[in-house]
Amino acid sequence: MPLVVSILVFMTQRPVRRLNAAGLFEYAVRVLGGRAHSSGELRRKITLKAETAADIDPVIARLKDLGYLDDKRFAESFAAARKENQGFGQTRVIRDLRQRRVAPTVAGRAVERVYSEADEAAMIDAYIRRKYRKAASDVLFQAPKDLASAYRRLINAGFDSTKAIRALKKFAANPDLLDQFEPPSEETADE
Repeated sequence: MPLVVSILVFMTQRPVRRLNAAGLFEYAVRVLGGRAHSSGELRRKITLKAETAADIDPVIARLKDLGYLDDKRFAESFAAARKENQGFGQTRVIRDLRQRRVAPTVAGRAVERVYSEADEAAMIDAYIRRKYRKAASDVLFQAPKDLASAYRRLINAGFDSTKAIRALKKFAANPDLLDQFEPPSEETADE
């Protein structure tokens, strides 16, 4: 039986078809037609298909010249979509852009531009209300473990820890539990 299974697996795997420069360009255009990619993402994908490594850079350069590939535009549209659709914070969006192989400076500038007029406190409140909307009252978190879970969720969503704690205090049954996590404010530090 194992021999039959191994033969079937071998028969279903197709060898990777390597592409010359023209085929590689067509493949890259098809990939970009599916969804936008960063230069780094696309480079990784076409590297797996390239017949020779020398074909990769000219294909990327041609795509940039034609305007099909633009990391700045990609990063800004990606950041705007993550902000508007998922309500994520800046840190999460930068992390996601880095995973998509966008240069750190390009990612940072794009996120800064998109979030320049955003009110992070309002975004955190909206995020909490959206994720915990089954609660009927403004007191969403009764137990300390629920507060800790919500805090981790907000940090994972890319929000500033100090602002996340302040927002959670509004929704906690016992907001004093969060005082130990919040750094002292600048007014009390001077006294």
